[in-house]
Amino acid sequence: MSGGFWRAASFGLYIRHVRRAEADAADRRGTMATIDEIIENFTLLEEWDDRYRYIIELGRSLPSLPESAHTEANKVRGCASQVWLVTHARPNGADGPILTFEGDSDAHIVRGLIAILFALYSGKTAREILAIDALDMFDRIGLRANLTPQRSNGLRAMVERIRSEAKAALAAAA
Repeated sequence: MSGGFWRAASFGLYIRHVRRAEADAADRRGTMATIDEIIENFTLLEEWDDRYRYIIELGRSLPSLPESAHTEANKVRGCASQVWLVTHARPNGADGPILTFEGDSDAHIVRGLIAILFALYSGKTAREILAIDALDMFDRIGLRANLTPQRSNGLRAMVERIRSEAKAALAAAA
C-alpha cells in the first residue's frame, strides 16, 4: 500500500478525532471551536492538503445563513468569491457593544476562513475586535502565504469589513 493511502487514512482518523473533540467542546460551551483549538489543530497537520481539508471542515461547521440574508447590503466587497456577512451588536455598558457574526460563501475554503474569523472575533466587544490583528495570526500559522492572491485579498476584505462594523458599533454606542 502506498504512503498516500496511509496518510489519507490517518488524516481521516485524525479529523474524526478532531470533530469529536470539537463537538464535545462545543456542547460544553454552546459554540463552535475556539480560535486556540483551531490554531492547535491546524499546526498539528503537516501537509497543506490536510490543512486545506481542515479549513473546509471548519466551513462545513458554520450554521447556515438564511437565503434572505444573501443581499447586496451583506455582501463583502473585494472578495473573488461571493461572501455575505451579517453583524449583530448588543449593548454591553461601558465595555462597548458585543458583536456576533453570521456569514456564508459560495466557496468551501472561504467558508472555512469565515469560520476561523468568527472564532477569532465573534462574541467579543468592539474594542477587543479592533485590538486583534487577524492578518498577523494568519501569517504566524503560515496560512496567508499559502492562499492564492485572490483569497488573501478576500481575507483582508473580510477582516476590514469586521473591523469597520466594530468601529460603527462603537460610534453608535457613544
